[in-house]
Amino acid sequence: MKKNYPFDKIEPKWQKYWRKSGLFRMAPGSKKPKYYCLMMFPYPSAALHVGHGRNYIIGDVVARYKLMKNFNVLTPMGWDAFGLPAENAAIKNNIHPKESTMRNIATMKRQMYEWGVGYDWDREVTSCLPDYYRWTQWLFLKLYQKGLCYRKKAAVNWCPSCKTVLANEQVIEDKCERCETKIVEKELEQWFFKITDYAERLLDDLRLLKDWPERVKIMQKNWIGKSKGVQINFPVVDSKTTLSCFTTRVDTIYGATYMVMAPEHPGIEKLVKDIVIKNKVYKFTEQIKSQSKIERSSLEIEKKGIFTGRYVINPMTGEQIPLWIANYVLMEYGTGAVMAVPAHDQRDFEFAKKYNLPIKLVIDNAGDAIKIGLMKKAYIEKGIMVNSGEFNNLTNKEGMEKIADYMEANNIGKKTVRYRLKDWLVSRQRYWGAPIPVVYCRSCGIVTVPEDELPVLLPENIDFNPRGESPLKKGKDFLNTTCPECKGQAVREADTMDTFVDSSWYFLRYLTPHNARQAFDSKLVNTWLPVDQYIGGVEHAILHLLYSRFVVKVLCDLGLVGFQEPFESLFTQGMIIKNGAKMSKSKGNVVSPDKLIADYGADTVRLYTLFIGPPEKDAEWNDKGVEGTYRFLSRIWRMIEQIPNKTQIPNSKIQGLKRKTHQTIKKVTEDMEGDFHFNTAISAIMELVNEIYKLQAVNKLIEPEACSLQPEAIREAVEAVVVLLSPFAPHIAEELWQRLGHKGGIFKTNWPEYDPGVLKMEKVTIIVQINGKLRQRLKVASNIGEDALKKEVLEDERIKEWVKDKSVKKMIVIPKKLVNIVV
Repeated sequence: MKKNYPFDKIEPKWQKYWRKSGLFRMAPGSKKPKYYCLMMFPYPSAALHVGHGRNYIIGDVVARYKLMKNFNVLTPMGWDAFGLPAENAAIKNNIHPKESTMRNIATMKRQMYEWGVGYDWDREVTSCLPDYYRWTQWLFLKLYQKGLCYRKKAAVNWCPSCKTVLANEQVIEDKCERCETKIVEKELEQWFFKITDYAERLLDDLRLLKDWPERVKIMQKNWIGKSKGVQINFPVVDSKTTLSCFTTRVDTIYGATYMVMAPEHPGIEKLVKDIVIKNKVYKFTEQIKSQSKIERSSLEIEKKGIFTGRYVINPMTGEQIPLWIANYVLMEYGTGAVMAVPAHDQRDFEFAKKYNLPIKLVIDNAGDAIKIGLMKKAYIEKGIMVNSGEFNNLTNKEGMEKIADYMEANNIGKKTVRYRLKDWLVSRQRYWGAPIPVVYCRSCGIVTVPEDELPVLLPENIDFNPRGESPLKKGKDFLNTTCPECKGQAVREADTMDTFVDSSWYFLRYLTPHNARQAFDSKLVNTWLPVDQYIGGVEHAILHLLYSRFVVKVLCDLGLVGFQEPFESLFTQGMIIKNGAKMSKSKGNVVSPDKLIADYGADTVRLYTLFIGPPEKDAEWNDKGVEGTYRFLSRIWRMIEQIPNKTQIPNSKIQGLKRKTHQTIKKVTEDMEGDFHFNTAISAIMELVNEIYKLQAVNKLIEPEACSLQPEAIREAVEAVVVLLSPFAPHIAEELWQRLGHKGGIFKTNWPEYDPGVLKMEKVTIIVQINGKLRQRLKVASNIGEDALKKEVLEDERIKEWVKDKSVKKMIVIPKKLVNIVV
């Protein structure tokens, strides 16, 4: 296509200038206020597409704006280089993960340069290199020393495709978040971080995050899942054992007519004695275990169960109630055993109806008695307690408190708080990750590797293809070692760490990325953190963001950092979609930035990415929109070339241009400071450009004597366009700034400020009536005084015609709206 301005020469020129001048290099000794602007670092698993670019372009706009606002800006970049995305890409291309990863890093780095996004590259970190993962291993040791790291045999989520364990947070609707394969359960010895010890703090401190999106805080709150209730002990008939269950509805205890257990409950084997029943129970539980947990927790699923042949005692009624196993009970919630109250829980109601179990009403609708025989569904609303002994006639809310107190006083139950959050499973049976710094010694047991022996290096010469167990198990040179304590023979841990451990602390390393003595400098970290602005996708709301908050709280408790939360302000950008779907190679809808930049330039791609819609919302990519954005930049280029400094402006238009200029400065500044409404900021710049072009058109039609030389007015407007555009389209802005006669680069200049006095010159339309009838509309200054307004109205030629020789009795003025002349 024909190039309307030489972006292919301009853009490399200014990219080189920014690198050479160190525009984005943080000044350690600066007296300016600090501003830490951080974009979530990417997985280097493939080249970037325009959907990825939104994150980095938004961050670059913020960083450039803050530079012009005179902040000492820290804006680093690195690579989340371990983990499944990078390893799967390497396996697919049949090359070593390290080679594949470093190639991808080089490609993505080139793309970032070509986008014109600037970073302090002296601070670059790469999580798969020993100088970084040495300190990830150090973090593991710190959690172990604090009692927050343990190993146990547990039922875990196993992805048959990725051939590795997944944390609960990595399972979406019973499928692997990466490959969408249905997960299965396995019993394995695994390493966990005890994030549950911090559940209450993670929940409480959400209130401190005032500049986080509300939906992210709600997602974390729901994932932590705090529930207040009572843990009740149900004695098993003909046994010395009890079954405990947790309930948030202790007010319904008198209506518990049976008890249900999860098929995975460990107590089933001991409780079921009858051999015939035991065989039936075994077949049933094996059948149910194969079902999806998502399916089993659905309200719509057909309820299935089997009677165990045993009974438990309802501790409040003394009644023996049957003990069942049911498909709708999950081991993950509560204790894996549930008191069933069919009158007041819909799943229990359906189960009781199917198996002809008793239904007992204990919460009644005040004023409208509920008939058990006529119930079509469970009653789950508030009400008055009935059939509940001494607690009758209380509201069910009052009953909750009083029954809980009674249970505690009589050792029947205990008030308890439970969380949905489970401990963070960090073991991975894959090659491409940080080795867990632990050895197993026959004499000493589990022994951690001393800090001065870190890093435990990941061997490179190994068959890394996943086969259901860690590939490191086949690396004898890696596996066989000596015990750090007794110096006897020992075996290394063969699992690697979850990649989310790498990303849980990387923002601390940026301050001292080359420090070989410590993970980070506490004094520097405490000066620069929390991060002022964090930018990334909402898909990380639970995984990365929750884990990072946990790790920072642990480090704070260890006295290594002086803050509780890592990110002061969080912005989550929406996805860019194409043909109605998220961009992905499998869908064939990926838009590569490389050809677009070659055809239209980086500034066009940047500006269109920002103009496509509110950055927090998903937006549809349209190739034709790119062309429109290119035409706008070409128009600005022509504007600078065609409008000389001595342009004559009509006297009647001078104040209007000045007012429009300052309105635009105000609007763009507010959009930059607020919720990053860059699309409306760009729209405001477009309007100002239109005003300048209108003046050029008018200038060709008017007589010279009706004009005056106003170089300062037109220059102010033109320079405002260039400066306001600079964070969004920095290359063309730099070039035009230079062509306007400025030196030192546009990002060394200060962001413009609007003049409130100029804004007051804004015009408003006044309705003029005579004896209540509309006779004229006049545009007047919005700040005009009442006397001046009356004078201007009476001097209007049309109003003079209507009034003529009539006597004006009075004038009624409604400011900025209306003048009524009574004649």
